[in-house]
Amino acid sequence: MTYLKSARTLFALFLCLFALAAQAQTAAPAPAKLPNVVILATGGTIAGTGATSTTTVGYTAATVGVQALINAVPELQKVAHVSGEQVFQIASENMGNEQWLTLAKRVNALLAQPNVDGIVITHGTDTIEETAYFLNLVVKSKKPVVVVGAMRPSTAISADGPINLYNAVLTAGSQEAVGKGVLVVMNDQINAAREVTKTNTVTTDTFKSPELGMLGYVVGNQAHFYRASTRKHTVDTEFDISKLDALPAVEIAYTYANVGPTAVNAFVAAGVKGLVHAGVGDGSLPTKVRPALSAARAKGVVVVRSSRVGQGIVARNGEANDDELDFVVSDTLNPQKARILLMLALTKTGSTKEIQRMFYTY
Repeated sequence: MTYLKSARTLFALFLCLFALAAQAQTAAPAPAKLPNVVILATGGTIAGTGATSTTTVGYTAATVGVQALINAVPELQKVAHVSGEQVFQIASENMGNEQWLTLAKRVNALLAQPNVDGIVITHGTDTIEETAYFLNLVVKSKKPVVVVGAMRPSTAISADGPINLYNAVLTAGSQEAVGKGVLVVMNDQINAAREVTKTNTVTTDTFKSPELGMLGYVVGNQAHFYRASTRKHTVDTEFDISKLDALPAVEIAYTYANVGPTAVNAFVAAGVKGLVHAGVGDGSLPTKVRPALSAARAKGVVVVRSSRVGQGIVARNGEANDDELDFVVSDTLNPQKARILLMLALTKTGSTKEIQRMFYTY
């Protein structure tokens, strides 16, 4: 009798343990679902090749296709379901308005699909900051868009392209990057499109956000954000390029000691709609150039005072009476980014007051 009671007790205990194990198995979290990230390739050094493994200058950009870039980093499959498209295959010094419109429309079309969680754009470093800022103003989604490049070709010793691409895909697939605007991820750092700029011709740490600082790091297979840009971007902008086939002609006139009005006059004669003056200091207007800029404005050309310095605010009515001249100031945008915002602004209005508002908004 005692034996039977012991057997029943053991059997009951077994059933209890079995039930607990089954419950634990049922309650175990399912494997994390990997995000779907599309890589849009445009060429650049990240897709470049050199004559030898030590060729880090004098290489040929834009020779490696998108699938080869993906295959070279098999670790991508551990952090995202990755697919690729070859949008362009060019060196980024050849990136222009036409390519920007094509790229932006494709980005918006992809992000509108529910099965796309983020986009990575491989790009040459020479104009990466400009493409990123253009997209920052016209992408109509909060989903992450990350622009990435490399300073060394894919064939070089210690090529930075593979790790940059891995970090870009990781960031584009992260929830932390949602709503942060268009990002540039290189050298383990995350920068905002509006503030980032190339600061060195050859080193891998070239991309920085002077004064305002980067947004965060990619460390330990995770994107870490420490701040966000307060300027409006992506879904919160007023710009719509869906029906645009071209952008207004806007040029940059660079200022230096002994500069004359030749460049300004030539741009006006060519029919530009807008002109960014990359002035010295706080956007100062040299005596020889001021009359030409004033005449340009009188002819309907919108003039934006910017600075070649690269950091700091260009103060309205500081080095020039902008109210009297009817000029716009660039705030903290460098000349190349001021040109982008002015082009988009001119698709909406010719009012300098409205355009100035946009420069203080974006």
